[in-house]
Amino acid sequence: MARTLRWGLIGCGDVTEVKSGPALQQAEGSQLVAVASRRPEQAADWARRHGVPRWHASVDELLAAPDIDAVYIATHPDSHCALTLRAAAAGKAVLVEKPMALDPTECRRMVEACRAAGVPLWVAYYRRALPRFIAVRQMLAGQALGALRAVVVRQLRPLPGADRQASAAHRWRVDAARSGGGLFFEAACHGLDALDWLLGPLEQVQGLAANQAGAWAPEDIVAATWRHAGSGEAGAYRGTGRGVIGSALWCHAAGLAEESTEIIGSRGRIRWSADRGSAIELTVDGQTQLLPIPDPPHVHQPLVQTIVHEWNGLGRCPSSGDSALRTAEVMARLLADLAPPRT
Repeated sequence: MARTLRWGLIGCGDVTEVKSGPALQQAEGSQLVAVASRRPEQAADWARRHGVPRWHASVDELLAAPDIDAVYIATHPDSHCALTLRAAAAGKAVLVEKPMALDPTECRRMVEACRAAGVPLWVAYYRRALPRFIAVRQMLAGQALGALRAVVVRQLRPLPGADRQASAAHRWRVDAARSGGGLFFEAACHGLDALDWLLGPLEQVQGLAANQAGAWAPEDIVAATWRHAGSGEAGAYRGTGRGVIGSALWCHAAGLAEESTEIIGSRGRIRWSADRGSAIELTVDGQTQLLPIPDPPHVHQPLVQTIVHEWNGLGRCPSSGDSALRTAEVMARLLADLAPPRT
């Protein structure tokens, strides 16, 4: 008989309002039991608005609750490691927001602590479970593009305006002590992690990082190259023996907004944007078609469902501490020549 996975939520920020919090409530076999925050009044308000049975005035109270099986850590990255270690010591399974932690050393501590405690560790790289990314993976596995050749990632964003309404909420993302780096560190990990899942681990990673605009201390531009040298979990190019070459540019101080990822093969390409509502563009033998595959209202829900299935021995969540550690190591290599200052 399937067991209901009972959750405790730690942190009540923006990501929990639509993307993730309701997913814990609406996934089949999943129940959100309680919430906690460093500000008790925020936890009480969140619980009231989302119909959660109770809230706790401290994380320790939540971790001590016998009716909670797993915790979702939705705080800033600077607290991910410490909270994961505390949850593991309390015998709770852990789902932690991305980026997994401030650096690979913290990520390894989290993996080791959960392994020693015998509890699962999952990371909220939800693209691994979204229908449109699963469709891309299936097309690659079916060799729709023929032999794979290259991956090209491009993300251009203007500097956030000084009068931005959410400027206070944005500020932590460029405070390396809290976020681990700049906007690249906070956002690019999603796309790189998806490529790890689609094509296999990124190897021979090289990068250049700089701060050109001077609007904040960490990076605002990163360029990278790498190779997907293995066959990849999708099996899309097994047997070629040459791997797929990747290249990318992320600039968060550009004069325009533009973002895409494309995988190029001997017969065509697949191109997509991470923006919600955008269609996948598939070109094969000179013929192009648009494949609209909408995201669910709560984008974490498919990933949460895989976690529930794993909890009940019915499958595996595709985003583990081990896979997220690989992404953290890639990010660290790309930023190696511009170590983010921390205080």
